[in-house]
Amino acid sequence: MSKHTEAKKISARAKILNIQSYRRWIQAGFAGITIWIGLEFALFVAQIESGISPTSARPPGVEAFLPISALISLKYWIVTGIFSTIHPASLVLLLIFLMMAVALKKGFCSWVCPFGLLSEMLASLHKKIFDRQLRLPRWLDYPLRSLKYALLSFFLWAVLIQMGVFDLKKFIYSPYNRIADIKMLYFFTDMSETTFWTLMILVAMSLSIPYFWCRYLCPYGALLGAISWLSPFKIRRNLETCIDCEKCARVCPSLINVHKERSVISDECHACLHCVDICPVKDTLDFTLPKRRLIMPRKIYALAIIIIFSGGVVTAKISGFWQNSIPVREYMYRLQHLDGPEYQHNRGEVPDYDADKWQDDVTGPKEPDKNRAAGAN
Repeated sequence: MSKHTEAKKISARAKILNIQSYRRWIQAGFAGITIWIGLEFALFVAQIESGISPTSARPPGVEAFLPISALISLKYWIVTGIFSTIHPASLVLLLIFLMMAVALKKGFCSWVCPFGLLSEMLASLHKKIFDRQLRLPRWLDYPLRSLKYALLSFFLWAVLIQMGVFDLKKFIYSPYNRIADIKMLYFFTDMSETTFWTLMILVAMSLSIPYFWCRYLCPYGALLGAISWLSPFKIRRNLETCIDCEKCARVCPSLINVHKERSVISDECHACLHCVDICPVKDTLDFTLPKRRLIMPRKIYALAIIIIFSGGVVTAKISGFWQNSIPVREYMYRLQHLDGPEYQHNRGEVPDYDADKWQDDVTGPKEPDKNRAAGAN
């Protein structure tokens, strides 16, 4: 019996074990959580703007959209041992996503990230319009892919190299950073014309060139892609049973030539497991340790994504590193002064500020403290 005949007989198995329906449900679940968090936070801010006490607590999950604050808090934690309570969930979520990358490759991008889901939707629409996935030539693809690493390198250099302990603390406890979550909300709800058309151009580019943002511009994806090199688990191909049908390469959204690789080590692999699903021959493509010492079943992979995320969040809640320490009355005060110079920044640098000024204005000035200094908390 030829390999091709055998492949036809067992092709039904691939359909039965297809994990993509599970992945889409997980994607939809995380997208729903993201939308719910956004609506709850928008209500929280709207009520504060109206001067009334919020009817619901501020959702800490909104801090997932503060990656720079998380990176600065990460270095501050490493060099001082202090886990800042200003947007602590941002750092918790960054650590969770880094843990996912080490354990499960770049699974965050294809299982959790709402922008990844949006990119997939635009890619599906692209295929319906053009009946195929456009692939840029290598001479253009490789330079463009370097852009996201250039952006990542800039942020890592600015934070990890340039900022000392004083600069880190000054930024973390600054009025600008304390209100960064609301500034982020206004970026979407009160966007400028320039911002609007920039987003429209990115959508148009992602429709014309599938996964344009993810493949060429996303610095978060670049970070996870680099970290994913450390993962012992990878998509691995059994050369002895492979029938060279090339189905794995044709369905790969990252355009990886899976059929030519013994182990897929590419930083572009985000472990969507499309290639594993489509492979018609048993034990040919799997997500496994080196030398296939341990194969991770696809359903276990899906479960691992949920366990790592939910386990990290629950641990942070129990240990007290999830909720923001900024009180509601401070938010109310700072919203009224949002146009002040202390709420601006210049390439990450914040102006000097009096950390206790908001309390002095709300409750009255305290006795002079000769140890008080700009930037101290």
